[in-house]
Amino acid sequence: MRQGVDTNDSFQAQLRNRPAFRLYQCANLLNKTGTKALEAHDVTTQQWAVLGALVRERWADGIAVHQLASLLMVSRQNLTGVLSRMESRGLIKRVRSQKDSRSRLIHLTPAGWKRWQEMQGDITSFYDGAMRDLSNSDLIHALHYLDLLRANMRDLDEPQNG
Repeated sequence: MRQGVDTNDSFQAQLRNRPAFRLYQCANLLNKTGTKALEAHDVTTQQWAVLGALVRERWADGIAVHQLASLLMVSRQNLTGVLSRMESRGLIKRVRSQKDSRSRLIHLTPAGWKRWQEMQGDITSFYDGAMRDLSNSDLIHALHYLDLLRANMRDLDEPQNG
């Protein structure tokens, strides 16, 4: 043991680093392999996430950019570029809110819905490969722990956004 270093603290620091690093690796691989899985549809993983959010029944009447950014946990600035590219390709449209005429809501266009439907086979194949060898119980546990980590990281982020 090095002088002044508690081996238990060192072990715990190394142990805590591993899930964080694995998440980093998985996020990078999700971006790379997810984009590759959907290249025939000309959709990136960021666009996939936007389409996936917009097909939710909850957002049938549209979603404000700040809500979508919060849902996807991205900055509004990063999301704006993604939305602009999707809008120029006819996948989404921005519609003036009936409740607040200063606000615009994001909606899927018919072309966006069609693209989403066309992607489903490749999404299923991607998930089949990515989640191979994980049981339903494994997936439920993974979701539980990822939700805890996400909540903790949101708590860390709050003082910066408040």
